[in-house]
Amino acid sequence: MRRTTMLVVCTLVLALCAGYAAAITTPGPDTLKVDYFANANTAGAPDGTYRITNPGTAGGSLCAAIFVFDPNQELSECCSCFVSPDGLRTLSVNTDLTGNPLTGVVLSTGVVKIVPIPTRGGVCPAYPTSLAPTASVRSWGTHIQNSNFTITETASQDATLSAAEVGRLQGQCFAIQLDGSGKGQCTCGTGD
Repeated sequence: MRRTTMLVVCTLVLALCAGYAAAITTPGPDTLKVDYFANANTAGAPDGTYRITNPGTAGGSLCAAIFVFDPNQELSECCSCFVSPDGLRTLSVNTDLTGNPLTGVVLSTGVVKIVPIPTRGGVCPAYPTSLAPTASVRSWGTHIQNSNFTITETASQDATLSAAEVGRLQGQCFAIQLDGSGKGQCTCGTGD
């Protein structure tokens, strides 16, 4: 009897822990936007832009946690930017997203990831090192094409955000905060 009771208790504890862990570690849908940039900081090429809006479905203001990667998958810059419901924030690729690289190497191509997170008392953290992904933001990027610097614009792509990716983004941005001495922090452009 004692053995059966212990087995039942252990099974219940494991089930509760697994359910709790799944609830806190699995980000919901509509919490990751992915895009690229090309020909940034290139002589003769126009500047690319990213536009971010908050459609208001989260019920209030959000922070757009932004992570800028070089083509070798290394985080170059990170920051978070306030976006009010129905607000529009516009960021320059050359100035806001690639103007302050951690290593000092200015990027010409790379990847931008955006994770919406709640504000903290109406304020966004300078470095998004603790992510609680919250749907939703929308974003669009202009792309400077290689042949003749033609400009195209597309919506950023939705992607599944895993708990492992959340941990990786947080950890790499925290490392930039610790080691960068101000380098590696992107800026938020204009708008609200």
